[in-house]
This record gives sequence, C-alpha cells and structure tokens, in this order.
Amino acid sequence: MLTSPSTRYEHFQTLFPNEPAYRWRQIVTALYTPGWRSWTDVKNLPAAMRQALIDELPWQTLTIDTLQTSAAGDTHKALCRMVDGQKIETVLMANARDQWTICVSSQVGCAMGCVFCATGKLGLTRSLTTDEIADQYRLWRDWLADRPALPQRISNVVFMGMGEPLTNYDAVKDTLTTWLTDTDLGPTHITVSSVGLLPQLEKLLADPTWPSVRLAISLHAADGALRKSIVPTSAPDFLPQLADWAKRFLHAKNKRRNHLTFEYILLAGVNDSPRQAKQLADFVTRIGKIKVNVIPYNTIAAPDLQASATTAITQFKQKLTDCGVVVTQRKTMGDDIAAACGQLAASEQK
Repeated sequence: MLTSPSTRYEHFQTLFPNEPAYRWRQIVTALYTPGWRSWTDVKNLPAAMRQALIDELPWQTLTIDTLQTSAAGDTHKALCRMVDGQKIETVLMANARDQWTICVSSQVGCAMGCVFCATGKLGLTRSLTTDEIADQYRLWRDWLADRPALPQRISNVVFMGMGEPLTNYDAVKDTLTTWLTDTDLGPTHITVSSVGLLPQLEKLLADPTWPSVRLAISLHAADGALRKSIVPTSAPDFLPQLADWAKRFLHAKNKRRNHLTFEYILLAGVNDSPRQAKQLADFVTRIGKIKVNVIPYNTIAAPDLQASATTAITQFKQKLTDCGVVVTQRKTMGDDIAAACGQLAASEQK
C-alpha cells in the first residue's frame, strides 16, 4: 500500500509497467466520475487489476480528521491527514452563485514567512503531490454528495490555502491540467495566488503549457522596504521587477483572457493610509489593467498587528477608485473557525 507521498501514477507504473497508456487515462477518468467511491466501481478495468489497486493504491489520498462549520453554515474547514501522517487544511465556502468555492493547500506549512499568516509560522515541511492537491476537490465533491440538501456544484477553486503554489510548480500545473480536463471547472474560475517569486513568475510566463487560469500576486505594499517588512522573502528590487514582469504578462496573455490581480491585506497603521493607497494606485496604473483586491486582516497570534478600521478600509478603497483603479474587497468568511484568509495552520501541528 502507498505510504509515502509519491504519486498514483508513479505507483501505478511500478505495479503495471507494461500496461498501455490508455489504462492510466481510464484510471484518471474513474477518479473524477461522480458517484464512484472505490476501485470496485471501476468495472472497465480487469478484475485482477481492480484487486491490485484496492490492495496497493488509495482511492483517496486525504482523510478528514476533523471538520468545522461556521456559525453561518457557509464555510466548512477540514483538517486532513495524508498517507504519511502529515496534515493540511482545506476550506469549502459558499459563493454568490449558490455554488461553492474551495480553497486548496499546495504545501504542508510554508517557507515564505509572511508576518500576517499563521501558515508561515509553521515553516515548510514538504510540498504536496499532484494527487494530494487534486484530491481536495474530490474530497469536497464527495462530501457534498453525501449532503444532498446542500448545493452540489463546486464552481471555483483558489490556491490560497497552506503553502506557496509556485514553489510547487510542477504539481500545481499538473493539478490544473487535470481539473481543466476532467471536471467542469473553467480556467477563469481557478485562481493561483502567489507571494510573487520572480524566477517562478518568469518560468510561468515562458511556459506555453501553463494553463490559462487567473493569477493573484500578494503585494501588500507599494514601497519596497515596507513590503520587505511584511513579506520577508521579498527581493530588494522586487517592485520594479514585478512591474516589468506584469507588463509583459498582460501583453502576452491578454488574448487568453488571463486576469492579473494584486492582493493587498490591510494592516492598521502599517499599510492602510490614504498616502499608501495613492502610492499603490500610482504603481498599478503605471503597469496597466490590474485589479486590486483588498483583504481585511484576520487576527492570529500576532499581537503587534491589528485589522484596519472599517472607515480606513472604505477610505483606502475610495482613494484607489478615485485614481481609476478597479478595486474589490474580499468577503471575510469562516473567521470563527479559523478558516479565513491567513488563518490556516493545520491546528493540530501548532
């Protein structure tokens, strides 16, 4: 039985080294067939192969250890155990279309160390495999199927859970390709959020096989020194390099309906003044058509950081709008179960 974080494909190749390529395609199709819950359901495979899969290859790489539901009933957070005993958190959130958005993790912990983020306080343990990322979708799909009174469709996915997706580039890319092939998710309904690692962004821009999903860059300040204090991994010349990359990205990807968003978490007295809003607007408008998504801070174990007041958030957004920037505000959900932005921390590991 698979007990280490290798992929199903690798294990399948070990078990069946001489099988034709179409067999693996049958496996993937089976995993994404609604209503199928085990290898026993996959009747188009030979009986001996089904039994070997039952014995050796897990149908699902994640097991829910604990599940919490918000008081409003619109957010569900699962603490999941993987085959090697490591744990991650993944979140199911109601959206405005009476459907669901899932927030997925790409790593156990995170090495980026952003000061506002609970995951970053854990450090990085390891990256997830393609299966461990992709199975978060399958886990919630089956969870919903067991609750027919709830809306059933997962319409959106955001890579805003534990980890930095672009440091797990190949597994994230393979997951995106699988979902776009084997589910009804469309590319503009999947968002990959990154702290903005410039070498990885350049790799993505030069990669013709990177799926045309949406990208969100965690900016948090339009001043280099201030950003460095919020995002310790930020390079000294990050902002001009990001601006140059973003211009090239928008030029190259515009026809593919890619969207680029800068995310900006608002911290009281740190980055939420009208002057800093103007600084952000100037930075954005010099690049081109970019949306800014402001995020109210959710308090974690960081007593020196506080959420911006509602009036400060309103003034910040208005300043951006006055400067011609398209601005949205992320709806805070699940903060009562530590499922909101920046709060995922695989709580049993803390």
